[in-house]
Amino acid sequence: MNNDPLLKSFKIKNLEIKNRLMTSAHEPSYAEDGMPKDRYRLYHVERAKGGIGLTMTAGSAVVSPDSPPAYNNLHAYKDEIIPWLKKLTDECHDYDTKVMIQITHLGRRTNWNHSDWLPVLSASPVREPAHRSFPKEAEDWDIDRIINDYAIAAERIKQAGLDGIEIEAYGHFLDSFWSPATNKRKDLYGGSLENRVSFSLKVIDSVRKKVGNDFILGIRMVTDEDWNKGLSKEEGIKIAQKITSSNKIDFLNVIKGHIDTDASLTKVIPIQGMPSSPHLDFSGEIKKLTNFPVFHAAKINDVATARYAISSGKIDMVGMTRAHIADPHIIKKIINKKENSIRPCVGATYCLDRIYEGNEALCIHNPATGREKFMPHEIDVKSKNKRKIVIVGSGPAGLEAARVCAEKGNQVVVFEALNEPGGQINLICRSDRRKDMKGIIDWRFQQCHKLNVKFIFNTYANKEIIIQEKADIIIIATGGTPNINNIDKGSEYACSTWDIISGSKGIEEDVVLYDDNGSFPGLQAAEKIANQGSKLKIISPERFFSPEIGGMNYVPYARNFIEKNVNILLHRRISKIDKKDNHLLLSIGSDYSDKIEKIETSQVVIEHGTIPLDDLYFELKKDSYNLGSIDYYSLVDGKLKESKINSQGRYYLYRVGDAISSRNIHAAIYDSLRICKDL
Repeated sequence: MNNDPLLKSFKIKNLEIKNRLMTSAHEPSYAEDGMPKDRYRLYHVERAKGGIGLTMTAGSAVVSPDSPPAYNNLHAYKDEIIPWLKKLTDECHDYDTKVMIQITHLGRRTNWNHSDWLPVLSASPVREPAHRSFPKEAEDWDIDRIINDYAIAAERIKQAGLDGIEIEAYGHFLDSFWSPATNKRKDLYGGSLENRVSFSLKVIDSVRKKVGNDFILGIRMVTDEDWNKGLSKEEGIKIAQKITSSNKIDFLNVIKGHIDTDASLTKVIPIQGMPSSPHLDFSGEIKKLTNFPVFHAAKINDVATARYAISSGKIDMVGMTRAHIADPHIIKKIINKKENSIRPCVGATYCLDRIYEGNEALCIHNPATGREKFMPHEIDVKSKNKRKIVIVGSGPAGLEAARVCAEKGNQVVVFEALNEPGGQINLICRSDRRKDMKGIIDWRFQQCHKLNVKFIFNTYANKEIIIQEKADIIIIATGGTPNINNIDKGSEYACSTWDIISGSKGIEEDVVLYDDNGSFPGLQAAEKIANQGSKLKIISPERFFSPEIGGMNYVPYARNFIEKNVNILLHRRISKIDKKDNHLLLSIGSDYSDKIEKIETSQVVIEHGTIPLDDLYFELKKDSYNLGSIDYYSLVDGKLKESKINSQGRYYLYRVGDAISSRNIHAAIYDSLRICKDL
């Protein structure tokens, strides 16, 4: 294992990082009042426990009050951040994990209409589409003030005992001066490359003077905006060479692309279905041209690619950020020769989409991430009394329940009506772009086999079959079935999105898809219909399209719908479907008007979530100790208490996932973890 390139240390100046894995700076949006309190700290400490060499906090910590948080950013412009950062750093240092922080002025990449209601600013008054603010052009006094703000923020970070600082320069204030797309100035900060980079060099110089020569200082920078309007590769390389030749910077963290729209952001941070490690060779080129330490992160999700990135000499530190959101213990598992037990990042980008929608980062299939105070990443505590647990259904909720119960040492039996596990994820994987979602199932199924879980496939488990098992606990994870009964009349003439995705129903030439859910099934079915060449109209009652889909995941669907001429009609509801000769006649109304429209089509597809398959649950309920109830107070506190209401009961009964109500994969898996970890 000593020959593993990922386990070799890396030294910058007097700082030695014990291995080559890091998490790049990112904002999980766990801060409270702009401070890295318990939730934020425990998130990073968990990665330290898992053996990571460097955890980069903040994405980014803001240095000025006129850089209001866009993603619940840390407030590096406040003195009270010092003790919170110190506590986080000290606890990570206990595991010999180094801690750095990324600092920034967000510039135009935020909004003015919250926090202190100060105007946002940029090199020039060019609006960023993603955040929609119209920035003012930074004045001379703004520039002088912000240079000083960077220095004072850096001083706070050093006082907190961190190991280094990374200055952010892609899509934010500093590099808005670099790019011809955002710098239209006529003064000393515009025009020539020397003028455009001069502000950044002043910031770097002010920070270096404040923290001294021994403190580690790097920059995460765009070296090619990959955009005919923006910074070219040639100019980006020149900027990198200017910055590294200043002798003020210790490492480069290389980025390629621009992030001012959702579509462009996915090229910088690729999502599911896009190529992995797309900018690794580019980063290697920058390292060769600058002969300087280079860090890099962009969809490097697997250990093999990370190992190659280091062994090939392309980069010096490899960021596996989303991979560590899925599994914070990657290094520990490498050291213990358990690489095949690493929970895979499936690229769903649920984590980032939640942040960009104003929520906190959560992993689609690791509900312990961000909940370290209450939820375990590893099941270390065995059940005091070993029990027999029967689970019905082997979708993500059922498999998670089986895995957790078996990890606790219980005897586990799983019944599945089909011939393989997976549930609705098997439908998702019918889309080529989303095949990696199968990792959610494969990883759990593999873990269950290691734990001797017994699977009984091709069996539609009824009450009699389940009772014969003489279980102590029964968990119903039977999922749901499509609900198309959301119109007043004529739903019998429609089919479900599942029918289209599975191929059980053919696709007609003229199709109306009524999406009254706004989540993935509707878009997946729509994409399949459009790809077949059918004329497609999507009708939705929503104010804006697909509200349950985050901006990054929506990008490939939007591209497809534009290219295939899909017609999208918002704030409309189908009230009824009538049969007319060989066609269907739709009556379409709206929440906003009494007007009724009539259109004809050959086929109607409805997406309205699922109805729980809960018959078995209700048949078993009356003979259970808890009558199916869950003590929500103890569940929310992270320690479920069993409720013994019926003294004549024969077993405890729980249900999880879509067997309760139509939700999503994360909710289903979280149900199972927080119930089963205490059984």
